[in-house]
Amino acid sequence: MSLRQTLRSGVAAVCIAGVVAPAGVAAPEPGPKTAARGPLDVRVAQASEFSRIEFHWAGGARATTRRDGQKLIVTFSRDADPDIARLRTSPPRWLAGAEKRRVGGKLELTLILADDADAKVGAADGATYVNVFEKPAPPPEPEKPVDWAVEPEPPRANPVPASGVVAMDAKVVNSQTLLTFTWANPAGAAVFRRGDTVWVVFDASAKLDVSKAPKGVRHFSALETFRGADYSAVRIDAAKGVPLFATAQGNSWIIAFGPGDQGQPSIVRVSRDATDGPPILKAPVAGATRVIRMPDPGAGDEVTVVTALGPAKGLPSRRDYVQMAILPSVQGLAVESFVEDLQVSRENDIVRIARERGLTLSPAWAGQERESEALGVPRRAAMPGLIDPDWGKVGESGFLARYNTLFTAATEEAASREKGSPVAAQMALARFLVGSELSFEAIGVLNAAARRHPELFDDPEFRGLRGMARVMARRYKEAEADFSAPVLSEDPSAALWRSYIAAQQAHWPETRTQFARGVEAFAQFSPLWKARFARSDAQAALALGDLVGAESRIRLALADRTDPLEELETRLVQARVVELQGGKDRALRIYQAITRAPLEKLSSPALLRATQIQLETGRITPVQAAQTFDGLRYRWRGDATELETIRALGQLYLSQGRYREALEALRSAGMRLPDLPEALQLQADLSAAFRGLFLDGLADGLEPIQALALFYDFKELTPIGADGDLMVRKLVRRLVDVDLLTQAADLLKYQADNRLDGVPRAQVATDLAVIYLMDRKPEQALQAINSSRTTLLPSAMMLERRLIEARAWTGVGRYDAALEIIERDKSREADELRAEITWKQKNWAAAGPLFERALGDRWKRPDPLSSEEEGKLLRAGVAYSLAGDEASLARLEGQYNGFYEQAHNPEALRVALTGLPTGRVSAADFGRVTADNEAFAGWVSKMKVRFRTRPGPTGGKPAAAPAAAKQAAADPPKTAPAKG
Repeated sequence: MSLRQTLRSGVAAVCIAGVVAPAGVAAPEPGPKTAARGPLDVRVAQASEFSRIEFHWAGGARATTRRDGQKLIVTFSRDADPDIARLRTSPPRWLAGAEKRRVGGKLELTLILADDADAKVGAADGATYVNVFEKPAPPPEPEKPVDWAVEPEPPRANPVPASGVVAMDAKVVNSQTLLTFTWANPAGAAVFRRGDTVWVVFDASAKLDVSKAPKGVRHFSALETFRGADYSAVRIDAAKGVPLFATAQGNSWIIAFGPGDQGQPSIVRVSRDATDGPPILKAPVAGATRVIRMPDPGAGDEVTVVTALGPAKGLPSRRDYVQMAILPSVQGLAVESFVEDLQVSRENDIVRIARERGLTLSPAWAGQERESEALGVPRRAAMPGLIDPDWGKVGESGFLARYNTLFTAATEEAASREKGSPVAAQMALARFLVGSELSFEAIGVLNAAARRHPELFDDPEFRGLRGMARVMARRYKEAEADFSAPVLSEDPSAALWRSYIAAQQAHWPETRTQFARGVEAFAQFSPLWKARFARSDAQAALALGDLVGAESRIRLALADRTDPLEELETRLVQARVVELQGGKDRALRIYQAITRAPLEKLSSPALLRATQIQLETGRITPVQAAQTFDGLRYRWRGDATELETIRALGQLYLSQGRYREALEALRSAGMRLPDLPEALQLQADLSAAFRGLFLDGLADGLEPIQALALFYDFKELTPIGADGDLMVRKLVRRLVDVDLLTQAADLLKYQADNRLDGVPRAQVATDLAVIYLMDRKPEQALQAINSSRTTLLPSAMMLERRLIEARAWTGVGRYDAALEIIERDKSREADELRAEITWKQKNWAAAGPLFERALGDRWKRPDPLSSEEEGKLLRAGVAYSLAGDEASLARLEGQYNGFYEQAHNPEALRVALTGLPTGRVSAADFGRVTADNEAFAGWVSKMKVRFRTRPGPTGGKPAAAPAAAKQAAADPPKTAPAKG
């Protein structure tokens, strides 16, 4: 099982420990009935190479083991009556049987191993397991006994002087007594304590001259030398507890007694050999030279010594085992044996301690438990918001051993259902997980504890632990709820966390306020979190324009040495400060250096800033910058840097007139990161770009059909209210100008059906009806008018709607209905429409005067007639002619005969007014210039001018229906059509 799986399953078990079924819940068994399962479930499995027995306790229990020949006795800290029928009647391979009994109120299981079997015991996922397997086959030939007396000396220069004598030099310096042994070449040595004596052993046989030993010093009282076939040694009666040092300098060894400035020796790590076979110990001793078995006359036994070359390395404290002990040393190793067949061997720098049948060692997990007990449980910090540096310590046994110990204790504690049961073990596990930055696991443990103990919500430490874990998990809103609890309102350590959370949410004033409240706790945090808190306050100062404050906080963040990547993150903020101070060249150098960082979290924003500076200073072209931004937005995703990159790319596209690409880039981020402040800025940029295109005229350079396509592709960006309606109106004007009437009608119809009510809806529907009439769709025009009827319309709009409705009825041939609608309307527009209707009805007697009245006193002005005026004059003349009204025809001819030569169709005009054809105009030509098409075309031209010149939405509208009140300002009141 992987580390992650172990953690996840373990924390999940703690979380559900309070809600699991209590002991005794029914569990199915083979047969028609079910039997109650006890607190201990024994599970058996068999593989090709081993068999496994697992002991699963409801609520957890500790287990200890001991070995008696082929019997493995497992003793649990609780009592139970498990079902071991399978182990007795049909034991798995390599197991002969099993027995159970109660001893002192605890359960004891005895597993009887087969003669050729061995076993290993361990713990995982809250369960104790026993793996039973076949013993390794013995070697084909027994190894030769090790000659403990003399081991062949490795090939190296002989350290013994030619005289065979090594004279000891002694002196007292600064309350230290220094004994110096100088050899002809470097010699291996061992310096260790045994009782009240200090032994200095060398790996060469020489006479040691200690005649210069100082007298009357307080560090030791007597020296005695010994010499063997392969060693020489000095036994010193030293004062109890006197500091001892060994230092190698060239060919000399200096032994110092008393406190001094010598460095401590490196520690020799003694551990169980993980290879298969009998249990043995191994220790890597750099520069090991010899294994010496040396008598100790004071104790009357022998000591096995391992000498080594410098520099010094040793074991700081005594290690006791069942069959031997390793003595404390400042150089080399010394082993005190309790049995006759203990073997100490050396293979290069690896020293092994063994017996033929193996050493009697506790299971590995038992040693881990002792080490964990020595470490103790993680203790409460001085403040609720502090992370104690000791929380994450795991010891020599590693993370899993420490975790399993704390987890087991928490599980046993969580199993209690009693009111007021303790939570100390669960809180200790949570501290360890927070100290190890396993945030989600810590949140799970704390939430489970709070469900069983609601009173924890009023505990400052609980709030602080869960808040810190949530910050590490980037759950800033949840963390803010914890740190805002009343029990932490006055705590300075919690204020720093509130400052950090506010910075992540871009609440810059709050960041600065909370940082000032937490200053007194700042020095108690680790260098890592001090750097993060100070950097967050620097970002807030930067956002608020306080460059001096930002620079001060940057210096504070860099005051302590931290991880290089953490320092680079601070340098990134520093570069921004330098940039805003005007030092763009220096900032660019910092950014370019950070772009080479191995972490994309740092290199990506640095590349973004560097590219922006290069673009601003003209070092790269906009095309090069766009290529960099476009690649960067896919290279790093998921935080503010992605959104800033997309913003920069969108703005660059807009400046180049690449409007579609700009909108697509800005829209690409969507709302995937809504909690980031940059997301709001990006949405504002997107809305501003759309407004600029369709309100401020940036899209006016596009072809109308291109503008329409762009609008449809991004129509969800149309703002609600007057701006959105004006945007649609402007686009409609452009479409009408190029006769894209169907598309213009679709836009207005959507506005009328989905966005507006009341007066604004009636106003837009009126425009829609006009466009339908321009497109020769009078039925749809009538539908638009009828579907938007409402009360309290402005008078001008009501008159305009009547005229449009009458024109629509005219379009469907309902002339009487059209005349009835405008019966009371005496406006010029109404008269023009009546003239058209009477013309269509062939009521010549009525049509002539109406067309003449429409011309008014136009004959008094000498400038040429417009096409529309000429058409009215032609129709008036034709109507008078067909009605037989010669007097009126003569009057018209007398008034307008001076306009013939400047007319667009002079011959047609002369025929209409005089009745005298000249032969230069045919009947077909005359019919064309007097047809309805000409009148319709003139009306359409006036409507186009109306759409172009119509003012934008203004205030001053009458009260509208409540549902439409907020839209009423979107469209202006209608004005009369322009006169031609």
